[in-house]
Amino acid sequence: MRKLIPIALWTAIAGTVLPAQAPPAPAAQLTDVASDKLRPTYVLGPADQVTIHAFEVEEIGDRPFRIDSEGDINLPVVGKVHPGGLTVEQFEAALTQRLKVIVKDPQVLVNVVQFRSEPIFFSGAFKAPGVYALQGRRTLVEMLASIGGTSPNASHKIKVARQMEFGRIPLANAVVQPDGKVSTVEISMESLTGNISPPEDIVLLPYDRISVERSELVYANGEVNKVGGIELGERNSITITQLISMVGGLTKDAAPEKANILRPVLNTSRRAEIPVDLKKIFSGKDADFPLLPNDVLYVPRSRHKLNWTNASIIAVPAATTLVWVLATRL
Repeated sequence: MRKLIPIALWTAIAGTVLPAQAPPAPAAQLTDVASDKLRPTYVLGPADQVTIHAFEVEEIGDRPFRIDSEGDINLPVVGKVHPGGLTVEQFEAALTQRLKVIVKDPQVLVNVVQFRSEPIFFSGAFKAPGVYALQGRRTLVEMLASIGGTSPNASHKIKVARQMEFGRIPLANAVVQPDGKVSTVEISMESLTGNISPPEDIVLLPYDRISVERSELVYANGEVNKVGGIELGERNSITITQLISMVGGLTKDAAPEKANILRPVLNTSRRAEIPVDLKKIFSGKDADFPLLPNDVLYVPRSRHKLNWTNASIIAVPAATTLVWVLATRL
């Protein structure tokens, strides 16, 4: 049921403007360009066309409205609103607030029916993942620069997926998925940024999906001062001495000459055991050893120190008993 409000208040409502810019929301997993899929991240702007379903406000109807060059729309009853710079969901929320002076419990649904340009999708460990408008000819490097690049914990490989209706990705290592609908390729950040005009700097096409995983890890376990994983970042590997330095060195009970690297065996759940003598590596007698993604460096505890500790645990109660016996006889 509508509430009747004074004409003066109508005028005040029509003259207000919705909030302007809003930070981009996290990226969503998208399989098509349906507007309900774009809702979390797509930022509205000039030339976008939307439909607005406002229940109990029949004047707005179900016809499309185009956002003008200032980012505004003039709506029946409501007047000028400013969806430019807002995501679809943010515009819905702001419009719902505006309609509360007209309808007791407004319900608003906004759909994008025509985009100002075609979207591309960035997901994963980017500094600003989200849905972006592809305006004009843009290359991968240009788009990465415009969104701030990858985050510090990103992997050194970027994956690009392209719908086959736009053609196969023009790189030799690109593969077409078994269903024949998508081609994908992995691109090394070193290749992309280490050359003046790398072939990997491909021109992006509508609906391309660019993703990057978190950096792969190597692990330190056993008698080290900080057990856990170390991110490789942009590196393909790190050396044993680098890893030991990052985890704060070895404990006083370590047996460095009996360390092992546990390396995953491809396509199995097993790990190969590679013995290494850290004493010889640290002294320069053996070459430093490169650790690959998912390697585990295990440093065992010295058996001699372990036996001495156990002997001490046994000896302490025995000595205490002897003192008590002697005391009772005196």
